[in-house]
Amino acid sequence: MSSREKEQTIALSAVFQAAELVSILAKTGQVDNASLQPMLDSILMVNAASTEDVYGGQWDCQSNLALGRKISRQALGKERSSVNPDTLRYALSLIHLEHKLSKTPDMLPVIGQKIAQIEQKKAHYDSVLHENMLASISGMYQDTLSKLSFRIQVHGDSRFLQQPQVANQVRAILMSGIRAAMLWRQLGGKRWHLIFKRKVLLNALESRS
Repeated sequence: MSSREKEQTIALSAVFQAAELVSILAKTGQVDNASLQPMLDSILMVNAASTEDVYGGQWDCQSNLALGRKISRQALGKERSSVNPDTLRYALSLIHLEHKLSKTPDMLPVIGQKIAQIEQKKAHYDSVLHENMLASISGMYQDTLSKLSFRIQVHGDSRFLQQPQVANQVRAILMSGIRAAMLWRQLGGKRWHLIFKRKVLLNALESRS
């Protein structure tokens, strides 16, 4: 396993973790903060030294992305049928939407400026999980990615999705998924790899279990 493949599996695990969190949140109105926080923290990690550092560093990365690694192994392996179809759809949609973003260079500096503003706000709150931080990340998603021609349609229980706080969480998680999909692409990951390089990616994921 090359170091590039190892990094790709980190990014891919993060994509699937974001997808699974959106799926759970849309249906139940709540998610586990232990899985949510490292995803949201990653949005503000713009100058990380390595892919692992984006998700907590060498020793924390595996636990922080445990959910995503589990879903990735199922999706790429023989347990694909056990993965929620919405999760698979969200994961592929995140990769597709990030591809659209990469073709819209004018939007990238805007996102960079908004991330810098949110980073400054973080000093005033205990955590990125604070509702004001979630609202800011959600607003960034609405002001940028929501304006692209392709939009991710989230399905779930309308009782939850109509709640502003839940809606903000959904958009914030989608933003973290775009961050992960960007890493995946920058590391050489492509959508067709999920079909034709499944064995290689699975081997890399298993070595990190």
